[in-house]
Amino acid sequence: MTLASICQARSGVRAMARVLERSPSTISREIARNASAEGVYASVPAQALSQTRRVLARAAPKLHTNHVHWGTVLTLLEWKWSPQQIADTLKRVRPEDRTMHVSHETIYAAIYAHPRGELRRLLIACLRHGRSTRLPRKRGVDRRMPGH
Repeated sequence: MTLASICQARSGVRAMARVLERSPSTISREIARNASAEGVYASVPAQALSQTRRVLARAAPKLHTNHVHWGTVLTLLEWKWSPQQIADTLKRVRPEDRTMHVSHETIYAAIYAHPRGELRRLLIACLRHGRSTRLPRKRGVDRRMPGH
């Protein structure tokens, strides 16, 4: 039995909650959040609304293939620049525009986030060490300098 079919039967929120074995507040919140303007709940539009909210809630990645600096980052990687050098250069070129700044971790994440394939291999080959995966720090060892 679905929430939409129970709603059509004009059951109360508590009765719906018992049938679906959920909290009444969960049912109430779901109906309020996903019902149409007329107050009718239907599962297909509710699912579409839910998925839309999830997509919009996630922040856009700072660096991706459509990003303004992606071409610059690729070129500098091909020149065997390190992600740290690239990040510092981007900050130096546009110091006033923080939206154009990208950290070296963001560059690494953009490279390693690519699915398996030729582009990923090319990007990793551009890195100085060319490792196929990022190596985690050693457990329990703090490599920072004292006082920093």
